[in-house]
Amino acid sequence: MVEAFSNYLKYEKRYSSKTVESYKTDILQFFSFIQSEFQLEDLLLVRNNAVRAWVVKLVTEKNKPTSVKRKISALKSFYKYYQKIGRIKSNPADKINTPKIPERLPKFVEQKSIAALFKNPEHYFNDSFSGLQERLIIDLLYSTGMRRQELINLGWSTVDFSSGQIKVTGKGNKQRLIPLGKELSDALQNFRKLQLQYFKEMPIASFIFLTNEGQQLYPNFVYRIVKKHISLCSTSEKKSPHVLRHSFATHMSNNGAKLNDIKELLGHASLASTQVYTHNTIEQLKEVYKIAHPKA
Repeated sequence: MVEAFSNYLKYEKRYSSKTVESYKTDILQFFSFIQSEFQLEDLLLVRNNAVRAWVVKLVTEKNKPTSVKRKISALKSFYKYYQKIGRIKSNPADKINTPKIPERLPKFVEQKSIAALFKNPEHYFNDSFSGLQERLIIDLLYSTGMRRQELINLGWSTVDFSSGQIKVTGKGNKQRLIPLGKELSDALQNFRKLQLQYFKEMPIASFIFLTNEGQQLYPNFVYRIVKKHISLCSTSEKKSPHVLRHSFATHMSNNGAKLNDIKELLGHASLASTQVYTHNTIEQLKEVYKIAHPKA
């Protein structure tokens, strides 16, 4: 039953493997709860009171609001699926309210700090092949706003040098085109030549960025690179690849880009996800106000 739902999420809804696993874990956790508390052995016999009792337990045990929200979402999706295929008439999780999550403003690196990395690259990157790759990883993440996994999955076939754009495959296998500046495009072309020379003695994967063994990168590899270089140029507490994505969106917004355009570049499904970046523009306006207005 849970497996059928997992397959539905994976193959029909095209959810990421991470989301599928999280939802599966949540459903199994709920199943364990109803077995012990309600002596139920069938998830499809659950009523609204059991779902409410579970949510109360989660909150009482001080689970994070984001975690509780995801678990409720997993249950709603699970029962919606079995309602859709006619196994149940109503969704017992349908009217369960999710906890209010405090708004967390995205962390980003100041524009001048990012600029310092590329203005004097010799101070931050060594001149080896690995150093060049690290520089391009930082540059591509910041210049395009793509996610870490999207960068890892990039192949040379996704880059159109003639039109100056790159095709990115995001969540749900949705593809989008992102412009490449001439400087970055030229750097990538040069890197490709050096890469073929560097790995000339061994077969390599077709991805843009590779390990020293010629294989596809893995998430922690990228994380370590980003953390190292953000630490050199910024005092920001957060130093993950996602911070560069936030920085891309924040700097675009602060420099006048329309929110809908930022949404398309980031690959957000809805504008609501992108609106969080407007707060930074407001903060910038506050600074201008303090400087310019006589009563500020």
